[in-house]
Amino acid sequence: MSAAHKRVRPALLAALVAVAVGIPLSTSPASAASAQAMSGNWGPFARCPVDDPAMLAADGTTDIAICVSSHSESGSIKLGNTEATTGANDLQFGVVRNASTGASKIVAPAGGAIVGAPTDIPGGLLGLMCPSGIPVVSGICGQLADSSLNRVVATVESAGTPSNFDLTAGMQSGKTIVDIPIRIHLQNTFLGSKCYIGTTSSPVVLRPQNLSVPALGSQRFDADGAPNTAGLLNRLSLTGNDQGDSGFAVPGVSGCGPLTLGELNWAVNLKTALPSAAGNNHLVLNDTATYTAGLALPGSAAPHAGQVLSDNWHIGVAQ
Repeated sequence: MSAAHKRVRPALLAALVAVAVGIPLSTSPASAASAQAMSGNWGPFARCPVDDPAMLAADGTTDIAICVSSHSESGSIKLGNTEATTGANDLQFGVVRNASTGASKIVAPAGGAIVGAPTDIPGGLLGLMCPSGIPVVSGICGQLADSSLNRVVATVESAGTPSNFDLTAGMQSGKTIVDIPIRIHLQNTFLGSKCYIGTTSSPVVLRPQNLSVPALGSQRFDADGAPNTAGLLNRLSLTGNDQGDSGFAVPGVSGCGPLTLGELNWAVNLKTALPSAAGNNHLVLNDTATYTAGLALPGSAAPHAGQVLSDNWHIGVAQ
């Protein structure tokens, strides 16, 4: 056994004792992004950051503000040699686009651009780091007959603001739509509360592309979300296709262990083959629906188009 493994053993044994006698280990709940229930055509834009100063400042002629939403109910992801089915993933952000240059500034909502539903890792902790010939780890493995101790829940979280949004790529296939920095929170009693794949400084960067050309739709609507062919607002829809990415790299885990000091990083990395270079990982998002919404004629609301968009969004909040 290496000196490093010997040094972490007392801390791990103390944590095992704490679990055995029912002393709770420190946990920190994932922050929930605030969202509003929206009416009608506003429905996909529950977290659009319309009140962000950058969005409000859009004048409608030089800078144009829009809301963007992309949602998938299910999918699959492979990180190293671990594969899992994903739950629902919801990506939302605002975009301020310069009408002259085409350059876009992405504005993330409070709580982060992406919100992912928790999903179980197949095999749980047994699959992530067992069996093991290292006494410290084998001691944990021996306690995992209890399914509640074995269960590992993974949740995708934002690790920064998305960048390089390309709306025209969203209408095609095989082109990167947006760069999305994420980290994946692995939750289990023995892994502690700060076990992550990726960090804010070294995230997993997903660059999804349409795997087929989506169906394009357009809908004018009023502030309350009701359809109206002469409405002040316009919604663009891109639906009926899957999205995917096979080019991203995955860093090793960090913070894994009951003391959240990374005592078990090496064990998880060893069993899951992390870090994993680009080309060894992949993501598929099933039946992705992507929408944009904004003023149909933003110039007519200049120089207060951003404020007008915000006012209309707030009218669309379901009562």
